Amino acid sequence: MSWFNWVSLGFFLYLLSPILSLNGSSDIPSRFLNYAKKEELFDWMVGVRRKIHENPELGYEEFETSKLIRAELDKIGVKYKHPLSVTGVVGFIGSGEPPFVAVRADMDALAMQEMVEWEYKSKVPGKMHACGHDSHVAMLLGAAKILQDHREELKGTVVLIFQPAEEGGGGAKKMIDEGALENVNAIFGLHVANKLPIGEVASRHGPLLAGSGFFEAVISGKGGHAAIPQHSIDPILAASNVIVSLQHLVSREADPLDSQVVTVAKFQGGGAFNVIPDSVTIGGTFRAFLKESFMQLRQRIEEVVTGQAAVQRCKAVINFLENEKPFFPPTINDKNLHDYFRVVASDVLGTDKVKDMQPLMGSEDFAFYQEKIPGYFFFLGMQNETRKQLQSPHSPYFEINEDVLPYGAALHASLAARYLLEFQPQVTLPEENDHDEL
Repeated sequence: MSWFNWVSLGFFLYLLSPILSLNGSSDIPSRFLNYAKKEELFDWMVGVRRKIHENPELGYEEFETSKLIRAELDKIGVKYKHPLSVTGVVGFIGSGEPPFVAVRADMDALAMQEMVEWEYKSKVPGKMHACGHDSHVAMLLGAAKILQDHREELKGTVVLIFQPAEEGGGGAKKMIDEGALENVNAIFGLHVANKLPIGEVASRHGPLLAGSGFFEAVISGKGGHAAIPQHSIDPILAASNVIVSLQHLVSREADPLDSQVVTVAKFQGGGAFNVIPDSVTIGGTFRAFLKESFMQLRQRIEEVVTGQAAVQRCKAVINFLENEKPFFPPTINDKNLHDYFRVVASDVLGTDKVKDMQPLMGSEDFAFYQEKIPGYFFFLGMQNETRKQLQSPHSPYFEINEDVLPYGAALHASLAARYLLEFQPQVTLPEENDHDEL
């Protein structure tokens, strides 16, 4: 081989050095976890989480939460874009060059009254962080601090996505529409889990969470006195038949091996014991893992509601609320990212702490990101077996075990930093000549 080709090969091997020395990246998770457990960083994350918990804000109203996030990013020197999707923030750490990997946290609270009595209880009546989004933000800010303090080691760019309106508002979709995924190659997200032991994670490749939609129907008849029903057209009877018939969509029309759900959870009609009302409003949700099954459910719900109402001489108008509560696609984890996640999570937590799980019928708007690029979503345990059982998300008694914060921060930071090392852009070596030049 000629001197020129030796020099060329040496140069390209230098470019490939991050890939050829991947074994050197295996200590990143343990270093990052130790860093996240430092008292100063832990206390900081706890303080951030408690500030957010005391001041919960609903979807697209997270103005103070967004302000707090930006203030903390300013303090640690992280550049960001704002606003995206009203209150969203997108931060950047690293070289500013490819590859780009994103890590996401949701910011919004729920419209419910907190029933947990503690020092940092919600100060806003009727609003509560009952799904752990306050902890998600704190963990991503913790990861930002870890990554920023190790930015010289990053072989690319980490994108931090602080997203509004996950709870039915489709904030992820609006973030995408406004450019949050620009140049991004992959994305990771997590959710705290109350029943999983602390320090354990669980997920799977393929379908993890179902696609979901909502519906509301107004069934109109003719009101009158309950003692003379023959002079009325009873919408309560019609709505009752609608609800029973909707249950047959899953039990008699769906493949038993294709998991689906239709639930009517809202029924409003009448205000007196002896008066048949003019109309009744019902509403609910429907879920499926396959897009085809989901759209079939949507069609059949409309047909059943209008058809059964007509049988009872009523009229029905159905609204699928796509503007206020857009349909969520299924959350489907990328197979390659699943294999990668298991390796990194094992290095952070230990192989025995990384679990496979069955799909759940819950939904996540993280799925919107996965429709655009490879993505991976997982659950992070926070149950301490020596303490009381934590309540499920969306309960007014929901609590966070704050010992989970370092684990989430370290996982976020490790998944991002290792990704930049292990998924470097491909470099093509020059073709070798058949003979040396003289």
